[in-house]
Amino acid sequence: MGSEALQADQSQILACTVCRDVQNFELLIVDMEEALGEQWGDLGLEDAVPFMEQPDAEHLEFIALAIDDMDEDALDDLTEIITEARNRNIRTLLIAEDVTPASLHHLLRNGADEFIPYPLPPGELQAAIEKIRIRANTPEPSQAPQVKLAANEESREGVVIAVHGLAGGTGATTLATNLGWELATISKTPPSVCLLDLDLQFGTMSTYLDLPRPESVFELITDTESMDSESFGQALQTYEEKLHVLTAPSDIIPLDLIGPEDVERVIEMARKHYDYVIVDMPSTLVQWSEVVLQAAHVYFATMEIDMRSAQNAMRLKRALQAEDLPFEKLRYVMNRAPKFTDLAGKSRVKRLAESLSIGIDLHLPDGGKQVLQAADHGQPLAVAAAKNPLRKEIAKLANSLHALDQSDDKAA
Repeated sequence: MGSEALQADQSQILACTVCRDVQNFELLIVDMEEALGEQWGDLGLEDAVPFMEQPDAEHLEFIALAIDDMDEDALDDLTEIITEARNRNIRTLLIAEDVTPASLHHLLRNGADEFIPYPLPPGELQAAIEKIRIRANTPEPSQAPQVKLAANEESREGVVIAVHGLAGGTGATTLATNLGWELATISKTPPSVCLLDLDLQFGTMSTYLDLPRPESVFELITDTESMDSESFGQALQTYEEKLHVLTAPSDIIPLDLIGPEDVERVIEMARKHYDYVIVDMPSTLVQWSEVVLQAAHVYFATMEIDMRSAQNAMRLKRALQAEDLPFEKLRYVMNRAPKFTDLAGKSRVKRLAESLSIGIDLHLPDGGKQVLQAADHGQPLAVAAAKNPLRKEIAKLANSLHALDQSDDKAA
């Protein structure tokens, strides 16, 4: 009896590839066999919906919808397959090669659960399958309290502060996260602060504050047309009941999966409900970078005393000037700036600024190992190392920005 049950279990079809021609995705065949043995099948696009209606599909966990640029003319058919799968509680893995971001956006928005580029990165299919099974067998993990925003709240027209790293490791996320915390705790009646992590692929604000990355973030940014105060608040996470954060999505997605209109709507929604909106930008320039630059009241560009930062600063300046964009908004931030007594280092910074014809407005000291330790523990520097020199400098910046904003309000 036991062996009969085992054989029946092994004969169950747990997954199917769905594509125009599976031979176009040979690496997917290999990965499916490694992950599922013989418990998977292959369907043509026209066969997928009828099969899901059959008893043989009773145990289907997911379909791997494999498409390339030749399939983009059949988006309606692909959407029908995804919708049928969703209605039957079958997950959809979207495996795409040479497909435009607009098409990916359409399919993900209409119910596809995961996106994996083809050729598949090593182990990516197995990781996606494990994630699907975890979701199916366990309840949703506890998350930080969600934010309830009043739909009829009068617009605050919050101040937008963007932070853009001109090279990796120049402290952009550290500055954005800690500046947000300093503003949110600046007084007994502090302003409201919202952090937006728009580094959609490798954003780490959630790590720096030990916050989960809810699925609602992806749903929000890929469907901003239907966004309202309630859905925006549901996507936010709260740190210590003082700082509200829109984390990066849980999975890596193409930076151009969202467009300028999406980013503009998110920023405007945040401005409506918060006094300060701090945006952590990807180092890569994308089609919606201009939206943030135009919206920002201050746009910090972090750099260090090295050739890569100097070259990138010059390239960014030229790119903005070529497009007649307001590069004068940029406020250059020297991370790990030389100490007051380091005359040689200060001379190098001066020569760097002169050679680039820029002004370096902010000099942040090296915070040492405490900065990394605070990030690893998911705490702002003010909590983990209040006397750290970098924390003190960011606190000064927060005070000066808030004082300037207050004086502007009084003048108005």
